[in-house]
Amino acid sequence: MSIKGIFSIDKWDFKSQSILVNLPEEDFALLTAHQTEQVYRKGEIIFREGSYPTGIFYIKKGKVKKYKVVENGGEQIIYVANTGELIGYHAILSEERFPDSAAVLEESVIAFIPREDFLDTLQQSTILSRRLLKTLSHEFTVLANGLTLFAQRSVRERLALQLIVLREKYKMNVQTGIPVEIDLSREDLANLVGTARENIIRILSEFKEDGILITKGRKIVVQDVKKLIEIANYK
Repeated sequence: MSIKGIFSIDKWDFKSQSILVNLPEEDFALLTAHQTEQVYRKGEIIFREGSYPTGIFYIKKGKVKKYKVVENGGEQIIYVANTGELIGYHAILSEERFPDSAAVLEESVIAFIPREDFLDTLQQSTILSRRLLKTLSHEFTVLANGLTLFAQRSVRERLALQLIVLREKYKMNVQTGIPVEIDLSREDLANLVGTARENIIRILSEFKEDGILITKGRKIVVQDVKKLIEIANYK
């Protein structure tokens, strides 16, 4: 089921997939002239918070979690990036170290684009620079909405909303009529929602009892997205 018209996914999702779409051929060639590809196994680290950036990363296939390490070694997941998105460019633009860490959630193909190529293309391409500025502005809105969510909403509401967003991410490349399976560990889901794993397990069980979703091992299939939207209490 489509959520178009009943839920504003743009409030909660970055738009960096659009940065490279239909980029002029000469700009794209300059940007990718020295790119290298690597296959990452599930759980592998792409970059760590505090390390110095030598380039940006383009997710050609897969999903990546961006997170901060918190006290006692736990994680707070800030965002789940999807196929087609760029990550790591904030640190290059600010000339600072990485403000967070990134690790793959599933086997992924990631392209590394050297810092010099990214900056040279940004200097040459007005289209790329405009798109990047627009994306950064939108990301600020998404992060501001996330802060409001944590401050004002219950764990149940936050979980409902994150399941809606994740469902949209996992819909990519899924044929019409095929159930969308959210493949995320309960620990990662808890770190995304900002609560204990036990709370996630309990609320998921309640959602199952209410017929909102089913589980297949750790995979989650949302059956009633309208009900989740009601629970999330956000449009």
